[in-house]
Amino acid sequence: MRDTKDTENRRPLPDAEADGIIEGRNAVIEALRVGTPMDKIYIAKGETDKTLGHIASKARSAGIVVVEADRRKLDNMSRTHAHQGVIALAAVREYATVESILQAAADKGEPPLLVVCDEISDPHNLGAILRTAECAGAHGVIIPKRRSAGLTAIVAKTSAGAVSYMPVARVPNIPALLKDLKKQGVWVFGTAADGNTTLYQADLKGPAAIVIGSEGTGMTRLAAENCDFLVSIPMKGKISSLNASAAAAILLYEAVRQRG
Repeated sequence: MRDTKDTENRRPLPDAEADGIIEGRNAVIEALRVGTPMDKIYIAKGETDKTLGHIASKARSAGIVVVEADRRKLDNMSRTHAHQGVIALAAVREYATVESILQAAADKGEPPLLVVCDEISDPHNLGAILRTAECAGAHGVIIPKRRSAGLTAIVAKTSAGAVSYMPVARVPNIPALLKDLKKQGVWVFGTAADGNTTLYQADLKGPAAIVIGSEGTGMTRLAAENCDFLVSIPMKGKISSLNASAAAAILLYEAVRQRG
């Protein structure tokens, strides 16, 4: 992306860099105007500029997450070194809805198989989960709006193209989502080292949502409390935990085995 104002003003649709970054006030305003899918917009903390306030308001009304960030963070993210206090991360595709994912499973006559990512912040892990979910025939992946990687270019690259086929929904609250899924007859299986159900005892043949916790701390307490089952994966070595994407792969392919 060139860093001249003239280029920003005349560009009909801002092109994100390979890493999905859109920088500068004019570029971000134009991206919002034409409806470019956005993952997040970072705005310099403490700024009282009216233009930045307008960007934040327009983004929030469109359901885009707005994050106040230290200027040093923006400087580190910037490719042009002329971000003007605002950087947007473009999403590589539109987010789906939970309802559309469940409907797609129903249209196929299949019990839904969902992956719920509870604060997976590493884009490489999220991309790997999308790739495995697509290969395993899952119907969709659900992530939270905040404290999570989104559908950025890094995620798309790591997913090896799976992001083009695997619907991803984004919700404001994971515990509330799990409660709603249970009301709709979906069994919720959380992964936990101290789970009371072993992997091979878990019945994944019916409607199922597999919850994968964050890389460092696992599932949040409220997410764990809203699971029907806490599933443990057998560990025979000296290391007591698996990478989040590896745990997702193991549960997904146990579901594939059980469903035939």
